[in-house]
Order: sequence, then C-alpha cells, then structure tokens
Amino acid sequence: MHFECKKCWSLDMHRAVAGKLTGPITKWLVLAAWLLIVAVASGFAMKLTDVQNNEASSWLPDTAESTKALAKLAPFQDQNDIPTIVVYHRASGLTAADFSAIADQANRLGDINGVVPGTNGRPTVAFPTDVASGQQAGLVSSDGTVATTALTFNFGADGWNKLPDVADKMRAIATIDGVDVHLAGPGGQAADAAEVFGGIDGTLLFSALAVVIVILLFTYRSPVLWILPIFSAVVSLQTAEAIIYFLAKYADLTVNGQSQAILSVLVIGAGTDYALLLVARYREELRRHENRHEAMAFALHRAAPAIIASASTVAIGMLVLLFAQMNSTAGLGPVAAIGIVVTLVVMLTLLPALLVIFGRWIFWPARPSYGSAEPTSTGFWAKVGNRIAPKPRRVWTFTAGVLAVACLGLLALNTGNIPSDEQYTKTVDSTTGQQMLIDHGLVDNSTPLQVVANDSETDAVVAAIKTVPGLGTVNTAIPAVGGVKYIEIEQGLDPATAKAADQVRALRAAVHKVPGADALVGGSAAIYLDTSKASQRDNLVIIPLILLVVLMILLVLLRAVLSPVILVLTVVLSFGAALGIATLISRYIYGFDMADSSFPLFVFVFLVALGIDYNIFLMTRVREETATKGTRTGSLVALASTGGVITSAGLVLAGTFAVLGTLPLVFLAELATAVALGVLIDTLIVRSVLVTAINLDLGGVIWWPSKLDRSEAVEPTPKEPAREIV
Repeated sequence: MHFECKKCWSLDMHRAVAGKLTGPITKWLVLAAWLLIVAVASGFAMKLTDVQNNEASSWLPDTAESTKALAKLAPFQDQNDIPTIVVYHRASGLTAADFSAIADQANRLGDINGVVPGTNGRPTVAFPTDVASGQQAGLVSSDGTVATTALTFNFGADGWNKLPDVADKMRAIATIDGVDVHLAGPGGQAADAAEVFGGIDGTLLFSALAVVIVILLFTYRSPVLWILPIFSAVVSLQTAEAIIYFLAKYADLTVNGQSQAILSVLVIGAGTDYALLLVARYREELRRHENRHEAMAFALHRAAPAIIASASTVAIGMLVLLFAQMNSTAGLGPVAAIGIVVTLVVMLTLLPALLVIFGRWIFWPARPSYGSAEPTSTGFWAKVGNRIAPKPRRVWTFTAGVLAVACLGLLALNTGNIPSDEQYTKTVDSTTGQQMLIDHGLVDNSTPLQVVANDSETDAVVAAIKTVPGLGTVNTAIPAVGGVKYIEIEQGLDPATAKAADQVRALRAAVHKVPGADALVGGSAAIYLDTSKASQRDNLVIIPLILLVVLMILLVLLRAVLSPVILVLTVVLSFGAALGIATLISRYIYGFDMADSSFPLFVFVFLVALGIDYNIFLMTRVREETATKGTRTGSLVALASTGGVITSAGLVLAGTFAVLGTLPLVFLAELATAVALGVLIDTLIVRSVLVTAINLDLGGVIWWPSKLDRSEAVEPTPKEPAREIV
C-alpha cells in the first residue's frame, strides 16, 4: 500500500474509533450508560462489608489439619459460635459490690439476642459471688483484681459481621464505676477488627482521594481537570465493589477487610495512573488536531495499547494468586483483577467521553490550543538522560550495586504469626483484655487446643497428650459422637505466639503416633500455625509463577528475549531493595519486630505487577522510537518523553498505598511502607536510571533475537526534541 494511502487509511481508522467511543453523539451515550451503571452499582457496593469473612479459619485450605479437625468437630460445636470474654479490672481489688454487679450483668448479658444458652438457659459461666470458688474455677485472679464472664454468641454464617453492634450493647451493660471493662476472646478481637476495617468506607477512601487530588493539582496545574480522573476512579471502584459483592454472596469468593482495603487503593492508584497517561497524550494531540474528537481518537489509538498491556499484566499477575493455598490470598486475586479490569474499561471509555464533552477549557488555565508549540527535550528527564549517556555502564553497575546493598536489609526480616497484642499499631480493647488475663494468671478458655480421635483409642490419646509439657487441664467429659471423641485442652498462651505453635507441633507429633487413633489437632493455635505454613508455601510457589507470567507477557509485548529478562531482573532487584529498606524501617523506626508470613508475597505481587507497568510504558516507547532512531537515541527520547507523566503516576500509586498505613494494623502499615517505597524506587531509580543506562550500554542487543535494531550503532542525540508523552 502506498504511504499516503496508508496514512489516509490510518486516519479513517482513528475517526472510526472516535465515532464509536467519543463522537459528538456517542460520547453522551457512553456517559449516560456509565451514570446508569454506577447508580445501580453503588447500592450493592455499600453492602460489600456485609459479606466480608474475617474469620481466620475460613482462610485456610481444605488440606490443613486444623480444617480437617473443624469438619470432625461439627457434632461437638457450631463453627459459627463466637466465644467472648468480658474482663473486669480494679487495680485496688474488686469489691463485694463489684462482684454482685458482675453477677447481675452476666444475667443481663445473657439476654442479648444471639447468646448460646448454657446451664439453666443462662450464660455458659454465670459469675459466682464467692471469690474463692471463682478463683478455683479460673474466673477471678488470685490477687482479686481481675474477674471474667464468658459468653458464646451465634448469629449464623454472617454472625461475625454483627459483632460491632453486639459489642456496643455489651459495653453499655458491663459498666461499673472505677472498674475497667474490656472485651476479649475471638468475639472481642473480631469486634475490634470490624471497627478497624470500618475505615475502608470512610477515612481510607477519602484519604486516598485527597492524596491523589493534591498530586493531580500539582501535575496538571489546573483547578478543575483533576475532577474527571477522580470521578472516573470512583465510578470504577463502585462498579468493581458491586461485582465483587455478588461474587462473594453467591459464588463463595472470599473477601475480607484486608482485601477490600487493598482494592480501594489499587483501583484509585491504578486508575489515576491510566488517566495520567491518557490525558497527557490527549493534550499532546490537541495541539496537532483542531477537532477534539479526532484528537481523542489519535490519543486512544496511541496510548491505549500500553495501558491495556499494563493492566493485563497486573490483572493476570493477580489471578496467579488463585494458585495460593490460603483462601484469603487466593480471594485477593480475583478481587484485585476485577478492580483492574473494571478500571481499565472505565478509563478507556468514560474518561475519554468526559474529556471531549468538556472540551479544551477543562485544561484551564493552560489550554492546549491547536498549533501551539510542543515541549522539547529540555526538561528534567532529558537532562538525566544526558548525564547518563556518556558512561552508561558505570551508571548502571553503580546503581545496581546500591540496590543490592539495600537488599541486605532482608537479613533482618522475621516472618511468622504476629502475636495478638502486636497486631495493631495502637492499643485496642481486645488486646488489653487478653494481656490482662495473661498478666493475672487467668486461662483464656475461649481458645483451647482441640483434639478429635477415634473413641476406642481415647485412653492412649490422653496419655500421649500428657507427655507434652506446658499444657493445661485435659477435658474428656464430653460424650463421643459417632465413634469420634472430642478432647479439649487448656493452653494458657496467646494462640498466635511462637510458643503456642511449638505446643501444637509437639501435640500433633504425640497424638499422631497413637496407632488407629486418626487423631487431629485443631483450635485457634493450630489455625494460626497452619496459616503460617500455607503462607510460606505460597511464597515459594506464587512468586516464581508471577515472574513467569510477567516474563511471558513481556516476551509477547516487546517481541524480544533479552530485554524482557533484563526488565524482570531489574524489578526483582527493586523488590529486594524495597523490602530490605522497609524491613529496617519497620523494625528500627516503627518498632515492629515481626511481619506476617504472607507479607513478602503481598509486597512482591504489588511491586512486580505494578512495577513492571512503568517499564512497559518506557519500553514500548523505546521500541517505537528505535524503529527510526536506533536503540540508544530512542532510549533518550523515550526517557525524556515519558519521564514526567510516569513519575507523576508513580507518586500517585505510592501515595495511595501509603494511605493504607492510616489503618492501625501492623500488616497494612508494613505493606504500605514497602509498596510505596518500592514504587518510588522503581519510578525514580530503576526505570529512569538503571533501565535507561542498560539500554544505552547494550544498544540494539537488547532486542535479541529480534532484528529490530541490527544496524550500525547510532550515537545518542540528547538534544533532539522529544514529545511529552507516550
């Protein structure tokens, strides 16, 4: 086809795209369609917290021993039972009046709807008025300063979501002048968790939006343009949450407060990133085309492939999490992938329609008029490229060395189950109550170790249990059901601690040796141990799978082998440096001694899946420029052209993830620090310095085995004008 004919055909194609999405009429249809969708979706999005499952046992795989134990425990206990302990404390010692009030309150607490009846229809351990008998029963501390009342609630499958309201009712009843009252046990912990994650719909979302608005105001230098990306991001989030609500309610998708929090910042951050790229390209095309609909057609045609490739990488990378054993981790995969796909669709349909509807004035006060001059390669990133170009090998080896040194921080990384009293960045009621029980020698009967075995081998199993040091009373009084015996053991430890895990390992080793017993060990401590084991397995399996998926996508996108391998290695180096530095910050600045077992995997997923985005934006432009200028000059042009907008995108993503730290959960504070730091390292150092220096050093070799640049080396021409955006 003749060149002029090709040009005409291309222009016709661009106009066809504009007619379908952003034409004078269809732009209004697109807007109307999305307004209708979000109007319907918003109602269901608000219900997403109602279908959350924050119960740790529901996150485990079916293969875990504690999960198998739960199945055999069904005749002896309802898995929807929620043990809750009310802890009373008076530093000077509880008085007779206090004990009388506690006994009266126990009866009133038993009248709360949902309490499982105990003896004579009252709470399972109605408080005794005699202090001595209370101490003997483990209800009053030996010094007489702490007393407890225990209840069990059952609200059915969705009962955990009702605990915040129940906790308020309990606190309204359990009040005595001069006595501190706390809610402990699984019920108290779940109520605190619900209160913490209640910030998802309020503080977290508005904080993330505020951060993005500030960055967009600085980037666009327009008091109104930021409204369109923000509106589009909110539409994306509402639509995605509605879809996820239906999947959680009717398709057994595991959604918890943690995954919903991550969804919010991921959609807002990624959506704003895509908006930055599209808006910048549209602004460039407005200077070349008088008709704004035609300008948007060109902008979509040129920017959309990179945006689609980036979103696909993130979405597919997230779906790899489906191979995780942990249900909570596997559930995050589709949750995040749905958020990314919906955001991609919104940013390539609704946002373009809004931009052409409002016209050039939305860029006020710096409106891009037709025929106005384009920015050239005299900007900051062009200067960075000019500094790298003379000695690129020295630059990339030094940069890689610094990042490698930062990776040494990983030696301080300690992963496992975070103890209950260290899971929050602030003091919460349940941990205070739990610590009070421990400090005053009271056993928390709400989280015992549980053994199920064949009834015929009960005596042998009990004998094996008693060989394990440090365990409390062994209760065998519960009658066997269907040939299965249930044995309950007091542990007296925080079930999330390493000591509790060691006891579970020792107990399992002992009872598994009993022939014919088919003994299984469950309970909270066993669930925590199995959670840690599943997370460690996922780290070893999922991380290589994600690397393989990302590499395959880059091979297809860049149609080369060497450059995708180099990009993956640089992102891995960036991940190691970010995690190393974040570990040192968490330990020596925040004072967190431990990270959750799943922490490395979560950081890796977000940094690799999102970090590769910026390399895609850069390298697709390098490939485009290489065709006419050669790899070395093309790399400088690409850096100068993409630098500003990608840096802004990185700041947006880092800022939104940093907002996760506003939730007082240690895991999210550590995750926010590592991801925000990693994104900044990737955008400011890895993409701009390390990758560019490698490109300049190797030249056309990076496209091996492609013949894209097999010509004689083209010397860099850093003074050549460069367009502003991908």
